[in-house]
Amino acid sequence: MFLLSLTLLPGPPISTCLPSLTTNIHIHLNDMSSERGKDITEGSSLIADHHQPPTPSRYESQKRRDWNTFGQYLKNQRPPVPLSQCNSNHVLDFLRYLDQFGKTKVHLQSCMFYGQPEPPAPCTCPLRQAWGSLDALIGRLRAAYEENGGSPESNPFATGAIRVYLREVRESQAKARGIPYKKQKKKPSQDKPSDESSSTLFLS
Repeated sequence: MFLLSLTLLPGPPISTCLPSLTTNIHIHLNDMSSERGKDITEGSSLIADHHQPPTPSRYESQKRRDWNTFGQYLKNQRPPVPLSQCNSNHVLDFLRYLDQFGKTKVHLQSCMFYGQPEPPAPCTCPLRQAWGSLDALIGRLRAAYEENGGSPESNPFATGAIRVYLREVRESQAKARGIPYKKQKKKPSQDKPSDESSSTLFLS
């Protein structure tokens, strides 16, 4: 019968190993928490970017401002006019009302500078909305009317009376300023209107 004897070799006590082991566990857990927090932060940022609404174009912003301006004009009438009862006469009155905010000099027939594109001296002729400004405005309001639930058949901005008015304004301004009007081919629409068509219309 053989007896197996084990001899324990001297070594550091278990209590001295625990602090090192505990420290390593804490470091590992902290690293995991840090990585998880970073992933959550990055995920939240991606979600926020995904749900951020796109910035409206210049045309869309202008169209919304013009629609609100026209709605405010109808409310200021005595009595106020509901949008459902708006017709081409209200639109024509609105266009004439806007002339007081115009920046285009339109010479009267009695003016000595009538028909001159570049008069040599100032005169007392009135300022008006330029034809290009009004034409672009009507285009935006015509689109806004239908986008807000209006029927194309009853669109007051697309009537023959409005087209006749714009044509008369174009021709009268061309004569008063001595500018021959030549119909040009439409260029691809760019988000940068010219003349006064890009200006915002305000009600006083």
